[in-house]
Amino acid sequence: MTRKVLVMGEWKEGSLRNVSFEAISAGKTIAEGGEVVGLLLGETVKPLAESLIHFGADRVVIVEDEQLAKYTTDAFSQALMAVIEKENPDAIVMGHTALGKDLSPKIAAKLDTGLISDVTSIEIEGGNVVFTRPIYSGKAFEKKIFTDEKIFVTIRPNNIPSLPKDETRTGDITSLSPEIKDLRTVVKEVVRKTSDGVDLSEAKVIVAGGRGVKSEEGFQVLQQLADVLGGAVGASRGACDAGYCDYSLQIGQTGKVVTPDLYIACGISGAIQHLAGMSNSKVIVAINKDPEANIFKVADYGIVGDLFEVVPLLTEEFKKLKVEA
Repeated sequence: MTRKVLVMGEWKEGSLRNVSFEAISAGKTIAEGGEVVGLLLGETVKPLAESLIHFGADRVVIVEDEQLAKYTTDAFSQALMAVIEKENPDAIVMGHTALGKDLSPKIAAKLDTGLISDVTSIEIEGGNVVFTRPIYSGKAFEKKIFTDEKIFVTIRPNNIPSLPKDETRTGDITSLSPEIKDLRTVVKEVVRKTSDGVDLSEAKVIVAGGRGVKSEEGFQVLQQLADVLGGAVGASRGACDAGYCDYSLQIGQTGKVVTPDLYIACGISGAIQHLAGMSNSKVIVAINKDPEANIFKVADYGIVGDLFEVVPLLTEEFKKLKVEA
């Protein structure tokens, strides 16, 4: 069964987020040979549209409005609903990001349709599109299908590989100008606490610290390793509660859920709440002085030792490998 799939792209500071390309790939699977339509909402997004086509979209719809310069649920939901009404897609795909988690339930309610969130894989089985998602804080997985004709899903970043970039692909880029009105929320200013660098939710490598890091200065050691590996720094809730770092770095059940290729846990005991946010990482390396720490039960590799001795050694070795390469 071929389908028209609407895929919402996301941008940050003038660049498309990787999850946009992963969502296009997911849309291709769901479409089963049908049309994949990319969507971009923002103040000036036309320059980004061609990239969606290069990564697999057949065409792109853009909505440009100054009221879309910063995300608000009201403005984005009005713009998205206008596109849905015009395109009448059989399926909608978004990233399971802060934006997607906020916007998708509102749109699903307006459409009176179901929503499968946090999808990690998509398969075609017996004529059905089967979606897999984690449950019970990642300790189990469930497979779900839609019983009605409309499909609406959000996908977890770093789980569904994007298609290879093909700069020879071409497609139409069209504009829509819906009326956006009666906004209840207006963003006047965005104050960022996190430093510039790799987006934690999309990082391929994460170096995370727990209470064992002992201080705010201790996180500088982790940052040095993350910089060498081209990764990001994360933290357990314990480290955030202790004031060692900002809560924007928190990974776990009440923080961010991440699935990097490599997760290095430094001084993290492995509480179930933290494991819920990182246990699906492809390779987990644990560094802890306590050989009985729970984190070693989920780790692929474990190093029993003082992180302030081990991490600098790792940093120096990786530096040497980069020089040799």
